[in-house]
Amino acid sequence: MPRYPLNLPNDLKRESEQLARAQGVSLNQFIMWAVVEKVGMLRASLDDPRHPHVTYRRGASDVPTPVVRGTGVRVATLVVAASVWGAAPETLAEEFDLSAEQVMDALAFYEDHRDEIDAIIEREVVMEQRREQAETAS
Repeated sequence: MPRYPLNLPNDLKRESEQLARAQGVSLNQFIMWAVVEKVGMLRASLDDPRHPHVTYRRGASDVPTPVVRGTGVRVATLVVAASVWGAAPETLAEEFDLSAEQVMDALAFYEDHRDEIDAIIEREVVMEQRREQAETAS
């Protein structure tokens, strides 16, 4: 991953560090998530014309999330199922009640938007770990 030097005003840096600590992530991760969310919001109104079966949907957190158009199936869900579970596209199509064309387009969307989807997946992993830690502590 390429590096980029970033100069933040002191007040913004301190506030970002506090928010990152509260989220249980590094300042670098927090800033990356903020940028991913902003880019996603800007992209939300401009679907990628190369991927007609993928669009952005805003969830309860108002963060745009890539989904298979006309469904609630998230691209990140298909990516995890394909990469972690080793599910074939045909199996994914059957399991999620999608066409093979929809699945293939979602996986191709991932290849073209890998950083964005990987950040979504990583954010969810961190949130799940925090939830599990909170359950263990109580």
